[in-house]
Amino acid sequence: MARAIISVEDKKKRVAKSAAKKKNASARKSAAKKHHLRIDILTAVPELLNSPLNFSIVERAKKKGLVRIFIHNIRDYAKGKYKKVDDYSYGGEAGMVMMIEPIYTLITKLKKQRKYDEIIYLTPDGEIFNQQIANQLSLKKNIILLCGHYKGIDHRIREHLITMEISIGDYVLSGGEIAAAAISDTIIRLLPGALSDETSALSDSFQDNLLSAPIYTRPADFKGWKVPEILLSGNHDKIAQWNDEQSLARTKKLRPDLLK
Repeated sequence: MARAIISVEDKKKRVAKSAAKKKNASARKSAAKKHHLRIDILTAVPELLNSPLNFSIVERAKKKGLVRIFIHNIRDYAKGKYKKVDDYSYGGEAGMVMMIEPIYTLITKLKKQRKYDEIIYLTPDGEIFNQQIANQLSLKKNIILLCGHYKGIDHRIREHLITMEISIGDYVLSGGEIAAAAISDTIIRLLPGALSDETSALSDSFQDNLLSAPIYTRPADFKGWKVPEILLSGNHDKIAQWNDEQSLARTKKLRPDLLK
């Protein structure tokens, strides 16, 4: 494999990346000594969240006591025999709108029990979720994730109760449950102790706006497809340099927008 040419500017970025990783690790370890994370997810369709939040890394983190996840059914706070949570839109727009009363009642109840760092509404027109936002949220103590459904929620909720709005991409889902699961997973894997090797999360793609270097495992030679010799050398300094070079080269090729 050809050796990437690294400029002085790129070397500076590499040093900055290393320093940022150490800073992030230190912040996470410091935060871990103070608290664990609580996530309250508000949804009209709680069944959609059963699988993604009860297996793998998320489940292990729950068992270790690193995170507590509470799923609240908004319908439980609706009035009437049929527990209706949606109604027609004023102005005649197509699509049903989630009503203000059940959501207000639920959020008000939760806020009386504890202080929340963020009350987040998951919506296509929110701020695009990225690794930097995940890093910030992983340091919080209590957060609420409100899942929209149908056409969306009564805008007065956004004006008076929501502190942050997040989107996971420029497309529309049937509801915010998939987004809530994705965001929860991203945050939880950053908690110290969630991964077997805590440094693994620091080398993920998008940490410090760079893609990760290529990764390999055994066998070293499969049908003539060989692992780069440098990774088999045992020279950790040279391997680290190779990883930095490859990370920068892949970012320039695949996601140059991250370097702007």
